Amino acid sequence: MAEMNTSESGGKKKHGGKKRSKKMSTKVDLTPMVDLAFLLITFFMLTTTLNKPNAMGLVMPKKVEDEVKEKVKEYLVLNLILDKDNQIQYYEGMTAIGLKTTTFSKEKGVRDVIYAKMNKIRKEKHPAEEKIIVLIKNTDEAKYNNLVDILDEMSVTGVKTYAIQDVQKVELQAIKNGGSADIVPEK
Repeated sequence: MAEMNTSESGGKKKHGGKKRSKKMSTKVDLTPMVDLAFLLITFFMLTTTLNKPNAMGLVMPKKVEDEVKEKVKEYLVLNLILDKDNQIQYYEGMTAIGLKTTTFSKEKGVRDVIYAKMNKIRKEKHPAEEKIIVLIKNTDEAKYNNLVDILDEMSVTGVKTYAIQDVQKVELQAIKNGGSADIVPEK
C-alpha cells in the first residue's frame, strides 16, 4: 500500500549539532487502484447490454398465384404510390387514371387525402362496416423511410385494412405520362 521511509541517516551529525528536519519520502502503491479499475470495467461490461436497433416487424405473405383472391369493392380502394423526392402519387379505385400528387406535409398531405377518402365513403352512405382499403406501393426511387412514414400514417389515421404491394407497370407508365395510363391494370 502506502509506505513512508522514516529511517534516519546514521552516523555523524553535520552542521554543528543542529538537528535538521527529517526528509521523508512518500511512495504510493497504485496496484489496488488498478485492480479496482479492472473490477469496475468487468462489472459494467457484464451488467450493461448493448443497444439493440429497434426494428419494426413486418411479415409479408408468400406469393401464391393459384389462391382465390377476394374481390374488393372498388369505391373503397385508395392506391398510394411512394415515389422519389418524398412524393406520393395516388388514385382512387383500381384504374390508374388521373394520378394526383401529394407529400408527407402536414397541410394538404397524405393524411388529408386519407381523411378525404374516408369522409367520401361515409357521405355516400355506404354501410358502416365498409372501411377504406389502402394499397401501398413504392417505386424503385422511393426511400425506405417513406414506407415507415406511410405505415405510421396508417396508424395515425386509423386505417385498419392496408396492403403493401408491388407497383404495376401500368402505374409506372401513368407516373411517366403525368397521371394517365393507356390501359387498365390487371385485377
